Amino acid sequence: MQGTQTNGQQLLTARQVQGMLGIDRSTVYRMAEDGRLPALKIGRQWRFPPEQIERVLVIAGDEPGDSGDRVGIPAGIATAVISVAADLLGVMMVVTDMAGQPVTGVANPCPWFAARASDPASVEACVTEWQLLADNLEFEPQFKTGLLGFECARAYIRSGTSLVGMVLAGGLAPAGNDSTELYQLDDGQRARVLAALPKIATALSRAMQRGYPERVSSDR
Repeated sequence: MQGTQTNGQQLLTARQVQGMLGIDRSTVYRMAEDGRLPALKIGRQWRFPPEQIERVLVIAGDEPGDSGDRVGIPAGIATAVISVAADLLGVMMVVTDMAGQPVTGVANPCPWFAARASDPASVEACVTEWQLLADNLEFEPQFKTGLLGFECARAYIRSGTSLVGMVLAGGLAPAGNDSTELYQLDDGQRARVLAALPKIATALSRAMQRGYPERVSSDR
């Protein structure tokens, strides 16, 4: 397979990115189109800078963005990471601070949330549930059914020994609920989400420490 070079850099094809991320090619194209993956349009073909794709995979830092977030991770990095993870895991995801206030948008929203995303009362109800998850200091991620009727789980993001934020995965239908507005996952898929959440949170914590040491040290 012959690649394309830009500024002396060999670019990846959609097929190569598909293999790296473990997603189908239509998802690669969709994520390139809406900006969730760094990509260049060369003629009618998408090409992907390898170093930037690797950053998405290992979350090893990026150029600072004007995020204004309250966790310490630029919103661009956090959004790129949860967008890929949410698609791979089949859940909706969001990063919040320790008060449950979102610092990214909701990635891969379930139909229930998508239909209510413009309703302030519904969004506030979600934030209230995220606050409850923050207050429940269980360190092992577990799915819990909230007052809104769907399941969520979370893992903490750390700065040193301090808890500074959360990665939440949700929009799941509880057992026995066959609603088409919520995501339906089997036991194996649920276990995969619970295993992935701490890894995502740890990677975001490392991104903050590697990319922004001055900011982390000034907060201590």
